[in-house]
Amino acid sequence: MKKIVISTGGGDAPGLNAVIYAVVRAAYSRGWEVYGSRSGYMGLLDLDELVRLTPEKVQDITSTGGTILGSTNKGNPFAMPVENLAGETQIHDVSDRIMENFKRMGFFCHIAVGGDGSLEIAHRFAEKGMPVIGVPKTIDNDLEATRLTFGFDTAVSTATEAIDKLHSTAKSHDRVMVVEVMGRESGWIALNSGISGGADVILIPEITFDVDKVCEKINENELHGKHYAIVVVAEGAKEKHGAVVCKDDCELGRQEVILGGIAECVADEIKVKTGKDTRYLVLGHLQRGGSPTTFDRLLALRFGAAAVRLAEAGTFDHMVALAPPGMNAVPIAEAIKSRKKVPLDNDKVLTAREIGICLGD
Repeated sequence: MKKIVISTGGGDAPGLNAVIYAVVRAAYSRGWEVYGSRSGYMGLLDLDELVRLTPEKVQDITSTGGTILGSTNKGNPFAMPVENLAGETQIHDVSDRIMENFKRMGFFCHIAVGGDGSLEIAHRFAEKGMPVIGVPKTIDNDLEATRLTFGFDTAVSTATEAIDKLHSTAKSHDRVMVVEVMGRESGWIALNSGISGGADVILIPEITFDVDKVCEKINENELHGKHYAIVVVAEGAKEKHGAVVCKDDCELGRQEVILGGIAECVADEIKVKTGKDTRYLVLGHLQRGGSPTTFDRLLALRFGAAAVRLAEAGTFDHMVALAPPGMNAVPIAEAIKSRKKVPLDNDKVLTAREIGICLGD
């Protein structure tokens, strides 16, 4: 009997459980066994963290958020923090041990579900001889090789709902509300939710913004009798001649750049330049939580089933990619080469401009 192992790495995204469900059901329909590796690669590092997945164990998980296997964005087996007997933390490469456990368990394939960081690790294991298939996972929708990623639609829906609710409180107090959404260096979440939520201003990483232009839009609202405004800003947006706003996380002697804080900066500048009562809101991990939308559930199920088909065909070191109307297999190395940015001539950008939304330029 063939055995496969599935892992979920990086930040969680609505739809992960649907992928797991599809992999298990599709594998068992072929007479295969499926095991789940808890917390990324921990199940392959410590076999006690491996869990047998059966159709009965996954029967009710499609509609739930998060991942039943757990996830981590600090579990790189090629640079794993390990505490020694003296209580000191050191970095070790434990990839060989994982390879040994993979072979010892008799797995013929590893389905790695993750974003560009997790897929890069999967590719490195493929280079060491592990048969790997990647499934793209990111709410940011910033993987160039696939038309869409699951979790994105849910994140946009969550952000849009929040923006909708802010209209009433902003209008009641004649306030400017600045909403920060996720997306890293891509503005897809901000653009989609901002247009759908009726924002006055949308600031995305692909277009450096001028706060004076933003304030002009807010003052223009005043001239037309609208005494409030909604500003949606992507966490990776930056001002002209400025840099992205981030929080520094020093860990093990290295600095990891964590985006965040741009909404507060923008709100402070708007308040000073316009005199308007201005507040900011960071949606943060709220965008990762909750049940996946119908679109994301179906997309995640399609990704999972397609991954098993690739395993059956022996198409390893490839990632499943959505290429409407079907699914394609793209080499993982090619898939993680570049991130998908918002083109400046994109129809959504043109739509935003034509319906009067300011993009900060």
